[in-house]
Amino acid sequence: MIDKVELQASVPQAMHGSRLDQAAAQLFPQYSRSRLQEWIKAGAVSVNGQRCRPRDKVSEGACVQIDAQLEAEVAWRGEDIALDIVYEDDTILVVNKPAGLVVHPAAGHAGGTLVNALLAHAPELALLPRAGIVHRLDMDTSGLLVVARTLPAHHDLVDQLQARTVKREYCALVIGAMTGGGTVDAAMGRHPRQRKKMAVTAVGGKPAITHYRLAQRFGHHTRITVNLETGRTHQIRVHMAHRHYPLIGDPLYGGRPRIPKGASDELIAALRHFPRQALHARSLGFIHPLTEEAVQFECPLPDDIQGLIAILEAEDPPLASDSALY
Repeated sequence: MIDKVELQASVPQAMHGSRLDQAAAQLFPQYSRSRLQEWIKAGAVSVNGQRCRPRDKVSEGACVQIDAQLEAEVAWRGEDIALDIVYEDDTILVVNKPAGLVVHPAAGHAGGTLVNALLAHAPELALLPRAGIVHRLDMDTSGLLVVARTLPAHHDLVDQLQARTVKREYCALVIGAMTGGGTVDAAMGRHPRQRKKMAVTAVGGKPAITHYRLAQRFGHHTRITVNLETGRTHQIRVHMAHRHYPLIGDPLYGGRPRIPKGASDELIAALRHFPRQALHARSLGFIHPLTEEAVQFECPLPDDIQGLIAILEAEDPPLASDSALY
C-alpha cells in the first residue's frame, strides 16, 4: 500500500541556520522525525530544488519540498479491539477513548493500542502519518479524539490545531476548593531532572495556555471545566498542579492522596484508590475538512468519574451557603 506525499513550506526567520532535519520536523509536524530523516536521505526532500543532507543548514525563505511515496507502517497491525465510535464518514472518525488505552504503539506497548484498533476498523489508516491521529490523550485520560481518514483531511486538521482553532473541553476533578476560574499561561518543557515528567519552565519551554472555570465546588475538591488553547503533553495535569490544584488520582504531579480531616471511610477509599487522573475530554469542535462546516461532538462522563462525583456530593459537601455553580 503506497500513496503520494507532495508538500512544501517556506523556512521562517526563526529557523534560519537550522539543520534541515530539525527544520523539517517543525515545518511538517504531522510526520515523525524518523520518517522525515529517511525521506531526506532518500532524496525525497529538497531545498530550493536541490537534494540536501539532514545536517545541511537552511536559510530564511528557502522552499523545503517533500515529494515522496508514503508506505504503510508495517510494524503496526490491526487488532480486534472494541471502539466507541461517536461519528464516522469517509473523511474522519471521532472516537471516545476509554481510560487505560494507549494511543500509539511504543516501547512497552507494542500492541493493544488505539492505533491497532483503528487499523482493524479502517486499514487505509496505515498509509497516514501516525495512522491518522492528529492529537492524543494520555493513557489514563478518557474522551474524544478525531482521526483523519485521508491525507488532505490529516493536513487540514493539523493546520487547525496549529492555528489553535480546534475547541477541546475537558472535565477534571481537582484537589482543593477553588474560589474562581482563571487562565494558566505558562510555558512547558521536559522536567530538568525527571525525564518522564513535564514541567512549567521559563527556559526552553513551549507556549502553553489553559483556561478553566468552576463547575461544582465541594468541601475540599472542585469539579472544573477546562479549555485548551494549546496541546502540550500533560498540559492540564501540569498547569493545575502549578496552580496548587492537582488532579485527583494523579500521583505523578499531585503526590500522595490528600485525605480531608474527618473524611468518611467511603471518601477515603475513593480518593486513595481512584485508578487514574480524573480527567475526561468531553467535547471536541473543529471545521470538517471536507464540508468546511463547524462540527461539535460530545460524550458523557465515564462511570468512574460519575461515581467519584456522586461520592464527593454525598461525603464532601460544601458549606450550606455554597452550592453548585453550574
